[in-house]
Amino acid sequence: MASGTVRRWALVAVSLLNFAFVFISGADFIRFISFRAIYDNITGDTTLCQDSIPWSVALRDSSVLGSLAVDLGLLALFITQHSVLAWAPVKKALQSGLGALNRTAYCFSTVVALQILMRYWQPVIDAPCLWSVRHAPWSVWFPLLCFSLHFLCWAIICSILMLFDYPELLGLKQVYYECLGLGDPLSHKSLGAQRLLSHFRHPVCLELGVVLWLLPALSLDRLLLAGTLSSYLALAHSLDKQDLAYLCVQLNSKLQVFAEPHHGSTNTSDPKEK
Repeated sequence: MASGTVRRWALVAVSLLNFAFVFISGADFIRFISFRAIYDNITGDTTLCQDSIPWSVALRDSSVLGSLAVDLGLLALFITQHSVLAWAPVKKALQSGLGALNRTAYCFSTVVALQILMRYWQPVIDAPCLWSVRHAPWSVWFPLLCFSLHFLCWAIICSILMLFDYPELLGLKQVYYECLGLGDPLSHKSLGAQRLLSHFRHPVCLELGVVLWLLPALSLDRLLLAGTLSSYLALAHSLDKQDLAYLCVQLNSKLQVFAEPHHGSTNTSDPKEK
């Protein structure tokens, strides 16, 4: 009995520490990918590019090519980690070895790879920008517009993650259900929800696309980052007509709940989670 209690408290402690690590790293990622680039463009504190350097010269510059090689390696590390650990045989092996901490370990390793990418990312400043808004009044107004849209996109992303069962995505729910002896949280969801989640674990593709590409100035390293992550997001999911039909049914049911007055506390929904 005592060993079981200690084990449960250990699982809770590990999952909560991982949640804090993911939350802090998420704030770092927002700063790295969004607001830092816009802030530097507004203040001019950092030189993002050198438009006076011809492309023919920049693409032969060893410092430019070296920075791009490092950045490409960091992106390859992140994508490899994210893909290998999501591969069915690896997931099965980790599930048998880690149990309820499987999702926690996946999130932890993902955030470690992301932290490495952010810490060692090499900006390319000795090359022209693909575009740069520098003429008044747009040199002031366009960065502010970008900031507003980025803020809106991040607010939508956070809202969607909450609706998409954020505790389950981060492994908290798996530990909670394990402590209560309820098994895997996915087994309590409907078959349609299980199928959807197996095909689509990143429900924020459009908003991330806006954040990646909508900037006052697009440097060469940012092009590499935005192009690689956009391609990966586009290829990572495998939604089909059955998934889309399930989403439409769920959306219509939620709209009906909000449209109709609530009568009593009678619950006629399916006992399984949607």
